[in-house]
Amino acid sequence: MTLVRSVAVTFEPLHGMRRAIDETLADLATVRYLAGVGDGERAAALAGADAVLAWGVGAELTSDELARLGAGLLQLVSAGVNHVPFELLPDGVAIAANGGGWAQPMAEHVLAMALALAKRLPQNHALLARGIFDQRTPNRQLDGAVVAILGYGGIGRASARLFRALGARIHAVTRSGTPEADVERVATLAELDDVLPGADVLVVALPLNAVTRGLIGRRELTLMKRDAILINVARAQIVEEDALYEHLRRTPTFSAALDVWWQEPHAFGSFATRRRFFELPNVLGSPHVSANTAGSPAGAARHAAENVARYLRGEPVLHLVDRAEYQG
Repeated sequence: MTLVRSVAVTFEPLHGMRRAIDETLADLATVRYLAGVGDGERAAALAGADAVLAWGVGAELTSDELARLGAGLLQLVSAGVNHVPFELLPDGVAIAANGGGWAQPMAEHVLAMALALAKRLPQNHALLARGIFDQRTPNRQLDGAVVAILGYGGIGRASARLFRALGARIHAVTRSGTPEADVERVATLAELDDVLPGADVLVVALPLNAVTRGLIGRRELTLMKRDAILINVARAQIVEEDALYEHLRRTPTFSAALDVWWQEPHAFGSFATRRRFFELPNVLGSPHVSANTAGSPAGAARHAAENVARYLRGEPVLHLVDRAEYQG
């Protein structure tokens, strides 16, 4: 069978990613990897590509390359798309996120953070280091707790499966509000004020866009239980930095686990916090590594390549991005 379709991969594949992509697309297209190739070969590969598989987009393709992109599909390996320079891309290029591609390792990270804070592991560790042996302050069970998940896509669903195994009750906040199996309550973002007061754990797994930026601020935090746990594995800017810090400082029974930060090295060149989060005993942090397991890059690459395969076969493409949500 002669391969006439072409897929350009703009990033350097690591940790089994190349094998995953090649195996998935072997019978459908010729795959051309652009990392390290000359300008002429690179330009020819992009010009002839039916689909482009990218990770950071802006970091991998120049402004001119983006503007001249003629592929029908730009498929991302990343789950988030807020970094995409939509204004530079031709209108005819469809963009697809890698929804669910990193879900399982991220869900495990969410559960680990929830358990650590529910069991007061950071707080008790800090007390022990100061010579304080506190056996009076109770920790919490997740059995019977309400876990509200903002964004019920791949990450949200994978997290819900793990929480349900511990007996937690799931309240999902989705775009449509359509009922879901094994979910006690489903609501839309318009009903967020009704969801927050009942949440023992709030998991933020939404995409960052014009609607969700600053979604959780001082008012929303005040609506929550004074001993609630907030976990953010999505994008930091969904939660207002100053509001969260002040709420944590003034409400020591409230706690937060953050895997994402407002100033990260990838976008800003360095990591920094404007407020002194790490002086607070009710904060647990990790450096945006919730998806970073040994096998996750290959798994995410295969997941993204499978969506490219759907496109090449003429099947409906999953997780298409509505540009209007990011350009408002």
